[in-house]
Amino acid sequence: MKRILSALAVSTIAGTATLFAGVLPAAAEGLKIGFLATLSGPPAVLGQHMRDGFLLAVEQADGKLGGVETEVIVVDDELKPDAALTKVQGLIERDKVDMLAGVVFSNVMMAVYKPIIQSETIFVGANAGPSPIAGKGCSPYFFSAAYQNDQNHEVMGRYAANQGYEKVVVMAPNYQAGKDAIAGFKRHYTGTIVEEIYTKLGQLDFSAELARISEEKPNALFTFMPGGMGVNLVKQYDQSGLKESIPFLSTFTVDETTLPATKDMGVGLYSGAEWAADLDTAANKKFVADFEAAYGYAPSLYAAQGYDAARLIGGAVEMNGGIEDKAALIKALEAAPFESVRGDFSFNTNHFPIQDFYLVQAVKSGEGKYTTSIVEKVFDDFGDAYAGSCKM
Repeated sequence: MKRILSALAVSTIAGTATLFAGVLPAAAEGLKIGFLATLSGPPAVLGQHMRDGFLLAVEQADGKLGGVETEVIVVDDELKPDAALTKVQGLIERDKVDMLAGVVFSNVMMAVYKPIIQSETIFVGANAGPSPIAGKGCSPYFFSAAYQNDQNHEVMGRYAANQGYEKVVVMAPNYQAGKDAIAGFKRHYTGTIVEEIYTKLGQLDFSAELARISEEKPNALFTFMPGGMGVNLVKQYDQSGLKESIPFLSTFTVDETTLPATKDMGVGLYSGAEWAADLDTAANKKFVADFEAAYGYAPSLYAAQGYDAARLIGGAVEMNGGIEDKAALIKALEAAPFESVRGDFSFNTNHFPIQDFYLVQAVKSGEGKYTTSIVEKVFDDFGDAYAGSCKM
């Protein structure tokens, strides 16, 4: 991380937002990108991974995405929709950014989405993909370099059905991504949901919920609890003894952002994902090695998505010969002219990816490193369920 940040100018905007100038100072005709991420509180590690992946790609391009000198302004949304909205307005109106990117959480995405597309600013998402903007609310100005929210959860619904789990409890935070998670799981699960539990976003004590799960005696638990929520849930699930009797299925709960804290308590647990560190592509092998060398920790899917978001922008800017013609730049983005770390990658009609999805498992290597590893491919060239409702 020091190798990259030493090349970046750092200052503070209004005491809360942080500015990372690109690897080279941006010229007047350069590309200015506003990057929004959650960088404070228990979920900050998610935004850190996403930001670091994005900045790594900028550095590898010598500070020139698509050959254009690039400035990246990184802003902490604080996981507060109102604060995020204010900061996005500042990026658009004061900083005159050419594009926006990032966003970890769907409640933030829903708060800033309309102002962004109404300003006709191109946005390249690096995580959050709420269902309302994938269907009827889609926009030509929005692209996701990650996934549509439901999709990784659909992997676990298919897995639970294939395992013959007849009764499942589902649990997620009570916000848009949590609702999408459960909807995605249900889409391919053929058994009975015996209870749906919605927790507070940011909740860290799950004793009451674990007691309810124990009483239900389901064949499995499916949960979506990102960041610090996932760390605490995995620890408490293990300590309660439920791990031994009720399989723990999850998404965005057991990964490289949480495993450094949960360690052996997370090992062996299954998740759904569109990326893992051992995905066998040349681009991914280089990304993982370069990321670990630059930052000193193992990348997660958030980092991979941030990296791909920057490379997507770079490929489109190069294909378009610059950023002046916005309509042509949108067409270039639609072509997805870059080599994704995930291998197969193209855009659906709603500007969300068509890509492969996997069942992954948390593992511990001989070096004491905790990562996720691919078990099997569950969906091949898989599009989301909402694209048919998108009319651009």
